[in-house]
Amino acid sequence: MTDLLDKREFYIDGAWVAPAAACDLEVIDPSTEEPVAVISLGGQEDTDRAVAAAKRAFPAWAATPPAERLAVVEKVLEIYQRRAPDMAWAISHEMGAPQDMSLDDQVDAGAYHTKNFITAFRDFQFIRPLGEHAPTSMVAWEPVGVVGLITPWNWPMNQVTLKVIPALLAGDTCVLKPSEIAPLSSMLFAEILHEAGVPAGVFNLVNGDGAGVGSQLSVHPDVEMISFTGSTRAGIAISKAAADSLKKVVLELGGKGANIVFADADDKAVVRGARHCFYNSGQSCNAPTRMLVERAAYDRAVEVAAKVAQETAVASAHQPGKHIGPVVSRPQWEKIQGLIQAGIDEGARLVAGGTGLPEGVNRGYFVRPTVFADVTNDMTIARQEVFGPVLSIIPFDSEEEAVAIANDTPYGLTNYVQSQDGARRNRVARQLRAGMVEMNGVSRGAGSAFGGVKMSGRAREGGVMGLEEFMDSKAISGWHPDA
Repeated sequence: MTDLLDKREFYIDGAWVAPAAACDLEVIDPSTEEPVAVISLGGQEDTDRAVAAAKRAFPAWAATPPAERLAVVEKVLEIYQRRAPDMAWAISHEMGAPQDMSLDDQVDAGAYHTKNFITAFRDFQFIRPLGEHAPTSMVAWEPVGVVGLITPWNWPMNQVTLKVIPALLAGDTCVLKPSEIAPLSSMLFAEILHEAGVPAGVFNLVNGDGAGVGSQLSVHPDVEMISFTGSTRAGIAISKAAADSLKKVVLELGGKGANIVFADADDKAVVRGARHCFYNSGQSCNAPTRMLVERAAYDRAVEVAAKVAQETAVASAHQPGKHIGPVVSRPQWEKIQGLIQAGIDEGARLVAGGTGLPEGVNRGYFVRPTVFADVTNDMTIARQEVFGPVLSIIPFDSEEEAVAIANDTPYGLTNYVQSQDGARRNRVARQLRAGMVEMNGVSRGAGSAFGGVKMSGRAREGGVMGLEEFMDSKAISGWHPDA
């Protein structure tokens, strides 16, 4: 890993190259507030070089037999798993995931998605019959071309693999711009792809910020598609920037998940929901940050959630154990503090946590696990994505009211339902306006698509749908049946 801590280079056309003009940036360890690495930020010339390399490499890579592309990705997975300890170290130091969680969850998410893509790709039909009613009509799935990939800091390898792996399998070539806050894991990933034998120009990496490399990719005439994960604000800006060139734009954005807890929910439902909210220090777009509780179970739920917050340990990402680490940066910490204060000022009842650093901590971007009760859905903490370990609890009196509150948000990523009444769970799930609904603690199945509706964007990442997202479909009529 030491070679990445002062690597002011970009991975372009199969080699590490110096930037056209030096503009250095320190990578800050959020546990210590000290620099852990130095990178360079790219400019227009660097973006142009990377896109040109991807454009040159596209015809040959698109024509490579699918079995050969699959073999390369299988090699990527093998090396990725071997280098898991290095990847975990990078993620802990760049964005603050605790040591054990970084290895077991953050790094493993990349392996999990890659395995699911491999499984989906083995049975993927690039040319499919339209149907029995049209025997000579076919649907062909073909690579888009050069794709720009812009990924966030909160789940680095989760998002990188959800974009890079399907792009490679589809036959696309790509330019990755990882978050400049957490770039080390992506730079290590570039080393892994190089060792796996990904041909020169097929994968390229340029570090930069959103206003620089991100915007340059969004308007570049030779980039056919942008896949972006991040804030809704940035997603809107990218959509506008890409409109002039009519790029394909795929957005996976923010969320304000509602977790509906009915009075007949299982005994662990509230504990499960609170822990999920605090998981990754609350820095997950699918976090269940609004807990809607049926009135008969409300007081007990508030008590249990407060206890979970009080028992949630907060400590350095460098330490092993089951604790949460810091949030990623000082601006993020200050934003969360402001939103906690807004909850207090607007009349929500603070039952755990609050502003300031946790007890016994004097440095690092640590946030106290916080629970608000008696929240109304018009409060700032119920409307805005906090992206920190902050839970808002809202009472409801009927199924219809619960659905109305859950849907009363500009977001629509993941909602949750807790009830032992299967018919009610199914009924509510169909009424919720979200791209994903998880019930009674059952996670999405392997290869299930991740994505939302409304201002959460409409990406569908993972599995078969994630592969199709990086392809264009072509309708062919008059197909020769024996060819």
